[in-house]
Amino acid sequence: MGVTGPMRSARRTGAARVAHAAVAGVAAMAAMAAMSGMAQADVDWQTGMVTARGVGVANRAAPNPATARGPARRLAEDAARRQLAAQVVALPLAGGGTVADRTKDAATRTRLDRAVADALVITAELQTDGSWVLVMGVPTEAVRQALVGARAITLGVKEAGPPVIVVDGFTSAPAIGWSIATVGAATLHVTAIPAWAKGAPHAKVSAITAAEVTIAGSAGTPSTLFLLLSSSTPGR
Repeated sequence: MGVTGPMRSARRTGAARVAHAAVAGVAAMAAMAAMSGMAQADVDWQTGMVTARGVGVANRAAPNPATARGPARRLAEDAARRQLAAQVVALPLAGGGTVADRTKDAATRTRLDRAVADALVITAELQTDGSWVLVMGVPTEAVRQALVGARAITLGVKEAGPPVIVVDGFTSAPAIGWSIATVGAATLHVTAIPAWAKGAPHAKVSAITAAEVTIAGSAGTPSTLFLLLSSSTPGR
């Protein structure tokens, strides 16, 4: 007995839906495969973090997703680190130029490479097929320390300065390596005071010359975190 009328139409519609789903699935797999080992980088000056998103696609020939996870994770991490390395050397320096200008020194280059190698895993998403999508980051302070080298610390000597100082009236663009009242220390470029710094003392910018910020008010130490407060959103 043949199938006629609405039943034949329903079967054709169902087959079309299955075919469409199969094509969509293949397209999604192809897109993921194209992204394997790829990443994109960015810098958030307000949190002080250079980040990169890396994708590692699982090997479809692996016996199961569990065995594909390890190699895919390494692919994603390597991709993110490559992008981080490229973004780090492109960061602007407070005195002009970029971090790349300082990489001619072998020791500096080694320290920068170590900072990228030690990048933090911020988020890690495991896909059902064993693929990974990661976001990794290098703190801008790690970049600054790579440029200046290790700071000598005298055991038993306590630095008598506030842990955080808010610097009001900062008008320059975000950059690596600001010296605040001759103190080279960690900085964040913010447009609002974070909740955790509400009680911090304030200082006001009186002059900015090259990489030096002159302030009036609370004095810091090399252990102080300076929040450079401006009225405009820091560039990315």
